[in-house]
Amino acid sequence: MKKRIVVGATGASGLPLLIKCLEIIREKPDYESYLIMSSSAELTLRQETTFTVEDVKKLADYILKPEEIGAKPASGSFKTEGMLIVPCSMKTIAGIHSGYADNLILRVADVTIKEQRTLVLAARETPLSGIHLRNLYELSMLPGVRIIPPMMTFYHKPETIDDMVYHIAAKLLEPFGIEAEEYRRWNGL
Repeated sequence: MKKRIVVGATGASGLPLLIKCLEIIREKPDYESYLIMSSSAELTLRQETTFTVEDVKKLADYILKPEEIGAKPASGSFKTEGMLIVPCSMKTIAGIHSGYADNLILRVADVTIKEQRTLVLAARETPLSGIHLRNLYELSMLPGVRIIPPMMTFYHKPETIDDMVYHIAAKLLEPFGIEAEEYRRWNGL
């Protein structure tokens, strides 16, 4: 049986990261992805990339709609490795923080937390307000929750934006046991 990762996408900036994460998961024969894209993510995709929504959906193994609140991942009895939300808006962070599970992305995040599975949040906003920081801090204290903002790094000597996107996508998937083939780790000075 393949390892399942639920991948949520919200309307924050960062849709190229979603695409790269799905591509990396697809390369791993032991893993499968369940994609949930909000309507805001679909709008942002059109603004930030040349991909269509259908192009992105073809990268996932299974497609779920945000309103499908009764889908398999909405229950803790459906085994997954956890959930990645990339990009993750502050609205979604606030919903997760408060337990306001009014759509499938929020419900799966809620299930992931209660089952103490890995929940990776690619939190996207700048600058961060005190409310954002409080919500992120309190979520970071929960077992299994990882806050991984997509911040630029330079130690791997990126030459292109694609190099940076790949590096961040690799970091987002690492908590699920996925080793991206071209990920360059810090090896010291």
